[in-house]
Amino acid sequence: MIPVSSRVGPIILAHRGGNEVAPENSLEAFADARQLGIRHIETDVHLTADGKVVVHHDPMIDRVYNGSGLIAQMTWDELKTYTNDHGDRIPLLSEALETFPDLYFNIDAKVPGVEGPLLDVVRQAHAENRVVLASFNERRLKWLREQSQGQIATSLGSQSVVRLVAAAKSATKTRTWRIPGSHQGVVAAQVPLSFGPVTVVDRRFVAAAHSHGLAVHVWTVDEIDDLNQLIALGVDGFVTNKPKYLRDYLIDRGLWEELPAPGAMRGQHPRD
Repeated sequence: MIPVSSRVGPIILAHRGGNEVAPENSLEAFADARQLGIRHIETDVHLTADGKVVVHHDPMIDRVYNGSGLIAQMTWDELKTYTNDHGDRIPLLSEALETFPDLYFNIDAKVPGVEGPLLDVVRQAHAENRVVLASFNERRLKWLREQSQGQIATSLGSQSVVRLVAAAKSATKTRTWRIPGSHQGVVAAQVPLSFGPVTVVDRRFVAAAHSHGLAVHVWTVDEIDDLNQLIALGVDGFVTNKPKYLRDYLIDRGLWEELPAPGAMRGQHPRD
């Protein structure tokens, strides 16, 4: 990930690539984000019955594609026959990494068993330095950290986030000793603004994360009022369904850093 300190302002992570123009978690959505100058994609992966790592959020394809069923029960040959509203099939993770070599991917490992194939795909694409692996499941994250030997970045799991919240409220640095940090390849706490009636992100939480060497990325931020509140707290990144909307506002405030224009892109729409 681009170090926070090297940027003028916070980063935008396009949630599932963003859904302002193209279907979520599609190569088209990733291309649209890239065209906007956004270089961070938040996405999700599942595993097919024959071991292919595919980019999709739900365990079933029904909501996005013109078919029905669980990804885990379909082979790749079956799954790739279904298309979204724009006529494109579900992408393989390998395609996303290879098509967009200048993008950073925050990848949520959604299901047990995807960990090994996920690491294989990242390594085969030589994408270790532009991927952050995420999961709510602490055991899954622990396995990924051990197997990658800290060479591939991860975010905090849910239990570690709870510990960080407790440490922030207690203002005692010793409370962070059980929270994995940069020496284990952990780079960020990726959290909601609140969880039910409990506020997660406040000034103390941001300070505790930063003192532990972690960036704070908040999901899902689609409204300007929330964005302004989080900027004031010193949050480092925003996961959003509206990347253009937030980018344009950050430009107006002088908080957006223009990145170099992308190079030529290959294979934008998967149809074969």
